[in-house]
Amino acid sequence: MSENPSAAQAAPTPVETVIIGAGPVGLFQIFELGLLGISAHIIDSLAQAGGQCTELYPDKPIYDIPALPICGAQELIDRLVEQAKPFHASFHFGQEVTEVRPVEGGKFYIGTSAGTRLIAGAVVIAGGVGSFQPRRLALPGVDDFEGRSVHYRVKSATDFHGRDLVICGGGDSALDWTVALCEKAHSLTLLHRRAEFRGAPATVARMRELVSAGKMQVLQGNAVALRRDNDSLVGLDVHTADGRDLALSADHVLAFYGLHPKLGPIAEWGMELERRALKVDTEKFQTSVPGIFAIGDINTYPGKKKLILSGFHEAALAAFAIQHHLFPEKRQFLQYTTTSPIMQKRLGVAEVDSQSGGI
Repeated sequence: MSENPSAAQAAPTPVETVIIGAGPVGLFQIFELGLLGISAHIIDSLAQAGGQCTELYPDKPIYDIPALPICGAQELIDRLVEQAKPFHASFHFGQEVTEVRPVEGGKFYIGTSAGTRLIAGAVVIAGGVGSFQPRRLALPGVDDFEGRSVHYRVKSATDFHGRDLVICGGGDSALDWTVALCEKAHSLTLLHRRAEFRGAPATVARMRELVSAGKMQVLQGNAVALRRDNDSLVGLDVHTADGRDLALSADHVLAFYGLHPKLGPIAEWGMELERRALKVDTEKFQTSVPGIFAIGDINTYPGKKKLILSGFHEAALAAFAIQHHLFPEKRQFLQYTTTSPIMQKRLGVAEVDSQSGGI
């Protein structure tokens, strides 16, 4: 033990792996590493686990998770956190990773904005699109209403029930929330600058059905000003594509213009990039820096699809590559959670014979 307490406190903590990003793919990486007996520390700039699922669309239904015909985004995060519990990962929330650099012995130093300092044998970057900010509604005075009457995400759908709503945008988020809120709102207008929509065809078709049934209206045009009554938002002034100037009543405006993805410090960590994504191989999902891996939306490779389920697959293969990177002398065996006593013990669902060997 050091005789200098301040020096001991300043020493970085040695850990096996660090996962950067606590979205769905980062959370599943905890599980996959845990099955192989590898512990993890996970760091995220947000105040809680969930990434975009929690921050941007917690109530949005997801339909393409195997064995779950429908699952809310926040529900998915809650399930992944519960699944990872047996492996006792250490979470560091509200911290941005500001430094990743190689150190002696093939390990990596990781420093955060909150002063956390770790030395890891391997690093997994699961940071989604990096740090992100929503594209704001570019109207004078919008600052006065953001978070009260102007929103860039939906935390609780019930906040908008019985309200007069204007939803701006033409992508999946705008259309999904239009369909979800239409029959719960007092009135709803979807405003998009073009006649064409970028959302899923089935959702576009459902939106048009609601318009035909007189339950909402859709306008082609642009918002030009906020309408206010002292400190209250009362609507939007809109200039339509056919030259009309309309005054729309609204209690709340939901603007879904997409995100400004920013890699931030990741771009300075010495890894090869392609179109602002980290290049990886499809065997290990390792970056150009040995020992640093990237999974989920932050990576790119031939045939890449930005799907949560694809990220789960990447996490599974990355776990085996990380095991080999950390313990190159060990033979690797593919074991199954249904039959492996070792894995069942790690999961806390069975005892293992004391004579059994580890992976």
